[in-house]
Amino acid sequence: MDWHGLTLATCGVSTAVLAASLATVKRGVWPGAGKHPSLAGHVRFAKRIASLVRFYEYDESRFFCADDAPPQVAACRRAGFMRLAALYQTRFAKTAALGAEAQSGISDLQFTAAYRVPFQFSGFVRRHLKIGTFVQSSAGVTVEDIDGNRFYDLTGSYGVNVLGYDFYKGAIARAVERVQTLGPVLGAYHPIVVDNVRRLQQISGLDEVSFHMSGTEAVMQAVRLARYHTKRPTLVRFAGAYHGWWGDVQPGIGNPLPAQDTLTLRDLSEGALRVLKRRGDIACVLVNPLQALHPNANAPTDSALLDSARSADFDREAYAEWLRRLRAVCSEQNIVLIFDEVFVGFRLALRGAQDYFGVAADLVTYGKTVGGGLPVGVICGRKELMRRFRDDRPADICFARGTFNSHPYVMAAMNEFLRYIDTPQARELYRDLDATWNHRASRLNGRLAEQGLPVRVVNMSSIWTVCYTQPSRYNWMLQYYLRAEGLALAWIGTGRLIFSLNYTDADFDAVADRFVAAAKTMNEDGWWWCDPAMTNGSIKRAIFKEMIAHRFLPEPRKRKAA
Repeated sequence: MDWHGLTLATCGVSTAVLAASLATVKRGVWPGAGKHPSLAGHVRFAKRIASLVRFYEYDESRFFCADDAPPQVAACRRAGFMRLAALYQTRFAKTAALGAEAQSGISDLQFTAAYRVPFQFSGFVRRHLKIGTFVQSSAGVTVEDIDGNRFYDLTGSYGVNVLGYDFYKGAIARAVERVQTLGPVLGAYHPIVVDNVRRLQQISGLDEVSFHMSGTEAVMQAVRLARYHTKRPTLVRFAGAYHGWWGDVQPGIGNPLPAQDTLTLRDLSEGALRVLKRRGDIACVLVNPLQALHPNANAPTDSALLDSARSADFDREAYAEWLRRLRAVCSEQNIVLIFDEVFVGFRLALRGAQDYFGVAADLVTYGKTVGGGLPVGVICGRKELMRRFRDDRPADICFARGTFNSHPYVMAAMNEFLRYIDTPQARELYRDLDATWNHRASRLNGRLAEQGLPVRVVNMSSIWTVCYTQPSRYNWMLQYYLRAEGLALAWIGTGRLIFSLNYTDADFDAVADRFVAAAKTMNEDGWWWCDPAMTNGSIKRAIFKEMIAHRFLPEPRKRKAA
């Protein structure tokens, strides 16, 4: 569950509120010129603040008027919610029942269930809008749950699904046939590895390749190699960027221990470049190109959708210029520049973000889709940086191994993927990719505006974020209306929609129809009622006051065990 923010950035419910409330003092308290002034740029402070937030929840009467809506609006919302709950109960009965059964034994499901919406609303939602996470088949651009409901898939399987599920099912089947005579023999390589290496060298423009079991592991090894060869300790990441769940790249909320040698700087910042020039202890800079969609912000999730302040804006040329300047500073200071393309690799362009933005990295990590539907992590890098030992110091090594690195079945599925993207058919799929998806986003935004709905989408090619245009405390409800219309979203809700590239215009039109219908019904049910005096700031201040009040209330008395 590694992209989407998928981190305890979802716990940003608390830090988002407190960041806004402390806006007037931030700049005086945190003078670091290279750091983003928000809590996303001050991860240790964010952890301290998050630890102070005490749980509380709204009862049924408060649930429908948390924004002080008048009684008739609250009644309209209640009626709409209960209609939706009845629909869920009948349409998704088997899927929800199996999910409830599995949840008691799967900690991941317990976490995702708790963080689909802001915590104040979560208990009531979970009791009435039960969502199962089981699907039994896929075809084209759809998935089917165990109740037989078909959904247009907007989850993208956390970014894996670039080419469409039918391709990956075929790739895995063909891979098994190609290596089944060897089976799961580990340690030795299947000959297919040689072709994978050659193709990855051509794609990355780099000298050497190493294989790992996940994107997180690939990033871990890339950072380790950078530290080994530069003999410097410090890793630089940018505020909000996700690079896996290991400690050094997740120094804030979600990591029980402090990351001692990690520096979080501001993306697109002159101050950050000055820090890189002035410090002599920086081994590497990690860049996740996905941040071009929402610089210096955590992955957008509905659990942190407290108001309508979520923003996204993609300017390809501006971000390319930033990367060019970053590249120049890293070269000047002998800092290793690492592109983490685990998520965006092969989605933006055939040769990934390096080609898309026109900037070369020293090390590049890939994952997700490059495994042809099976788990994998890959590092491509310059020869001198990939070396794990020193000729003149035989005991000084940079160790990295994994039992399942270069697993024959994974290597064969990878080969199916790499061979396919070298075909004319694949090149046609990538032709005018940005224009295709920009046009689709524009068409949907036009329809939403025509209907007077306070929703718009912002996209980076086939990666989309849903934003909201008027203050509201209930934007997170849209995910449930979308599901009722037959659109499958990841557990983070409307924060990220991921389309596979095999969506036709007809497929997309069907998605757009359902999206508009869901937003229209939600609007009719009163969730986007807005007092003229209400602002995003007033919403945050009200929640901040609630949090302060509950922070100083006596702890609820715990019931003694019988």
